[in-house]
Amino acid sequence: METKLLRIAEFAKSDPKMKFTSLTHLLNEQSLIQCHHELPNKKATGVNGTTKEQYSENLKENIEDLVNRLKSKSYRPVPVRRMYIPKLNSDKKRPLGIPEHEDKVVQKGITKILNTIYENNFLDCSFGFRPNRNCHDALKILNYYIEKRSVNYIVDVDIKGFFDNVDHTWMMEFCKVE
Repeated sequence: METKLLRIAEFAKSDPKMKFTSLTHLLNEQSLIQCHHELPNKKATGVNGTTKEQYSENLKENIEDLVNRLKSKSYRPVPVRRMYIPKLNSDKKRPLGIPEHEDKVVQKGITKILNTIYENNFLDCSFGFRPNRNCHDALKILNYYIEKRSVNYIVDVDIKGFFDNVDHTWMMEFCKVE
């Protein structure tokens, strides 16, 4: 899958307006087994309680079945298990959705494909949820801008309940590449 993703990245970079219409073939047995192995061990389980270790016991059969369901368009993700974790320095709690292991495998595969296509479109100063970038990298670049460049203002924003309230129709339209 890596070679195919590199090719897709080249196409996306050479023609930012290119529309990719058929990428599900990349979610094959080999790529999904790789995604399974890349997922961390001993993470919280979804509603069915399936661990990575349990899924591994019949990995080949599980992945074959998953690929068949993806190809026949009968794959349906399981509803996430909702948990609430405490917010730092607050009495409030943050909702957290924990997917089933198999759904995490599919999400990882799709994430790889989408990152390949869209990563070239992001600015270097963008850090949120991007591969190989973290909070420390963001702080380093912020420090550089403050020390080395002319800064007139800094804005720190936390939009309350953004993902719960954003218009998803608008969001999907906004994400379209034309």
